[in-house]
Amino acid sequence: MRDMSNPARTMSASDWATLITLAILWGGSFFFIEVALRGFAPLTLVFARTAMGAGVLWGVALLAGKGIPRDLATWRGLLVQALLNNVVPLTLFSWGQTQISGGLAAIFNATTPVWGVLIAHVAISGERLTVARAAALALGVAGVAVTVGGGAIQGLGANLLPQLACLAGAFSYAVASIMGRRFSDTGIDPIVVAAGSLALAAVVTLPLMLAGQPWNAPMPSLPAWGAVAALGLLSSALGFLLYYRLLASAGPTNVMLVTLLIPITPILLGWLVLSERLAPQHFAGLALIACGLVAIDGRLPRLALRRPAPQP
Repeated sequence: MRDMSNPARTMSASDWATLITLAILWGGSFFFIEVALRGFAPLTLVFARTAMGAGVLWGVALLAGKGIPRDLATWRGLLVQALLNNVVPLTLFSWGQTQISGGLAAIFNATTPVWGVLIAHVAISGERLTVARAAALALGVAGVAVTVGGGAIQGLGANLLPQLACLAGAFSYAVASIMGRRFSDTGIDPIVVAAGSLALAAVVTLPLMLAGQPWNAPMPSLPAWGAVAALGLLSSALGFLLYYRLLASAGPTNVMLVTLLIPITPILLGWLVLSERLAPQHFAGLALIACGLVAIDGRLPRLALRRPAPQP
């Protein structure tokens, strides 16, 4: 993997707001996937959400006057991004969730920044793995495990193949984030990157889906259709648009922090919207995740270690 000079960045308040919004959008995807899988096969689900997301984004891009890329090199890059950031991980996680819980899948998804830091250590100058950064990531992943709870972790060890599939999906997300940074370097608008990669993902998935003869399956229920619509419009169209914008402004290792926030999103939404009670494990997990994110961001630790100027 080639060296990409891109010093580590401190995220702005706008970047953090985008990250939290993305976590909310993607946090609900594990629930929607579970609902959608009751009526759709994994590959049919991946095709439906990517095709719907691509259609929406291309419509918005064309209305905004964004041009379609004309050069073959750009489309080759978008194809690689479509495979690494859409086809492979979405298929692996969708298939994995047919045999393991969404909570356990979210824990494996939270390993994405760990893979990302390790890859960036090799591929990007200025993104070196330090003891402090490794400890911060360990805090974040531990916080995710505590927040999701022992019920999900009890499944760890059984159904090894779907668990390895989710782990491979997280690795694919990490590689996609590292490689996707090049699109902002070439000045391609994030909405074009998101629309192009989703469209190519749908094209690649279509023959695989048709091979499974989805027309022979029973008609999906209305909740399953609603879940697919939510995945296509929110998780795919809006979610990937924000993802590529954040990738351009904050860099690959920072954008992967969203996976640490994703598992706590449905818990907080249940507390805020449905008045559900938060258990002690939720507060403990949130505290660990917060400590990990603060340490990774780096500003507060630097302020704490900064020596006061000597008094005259």
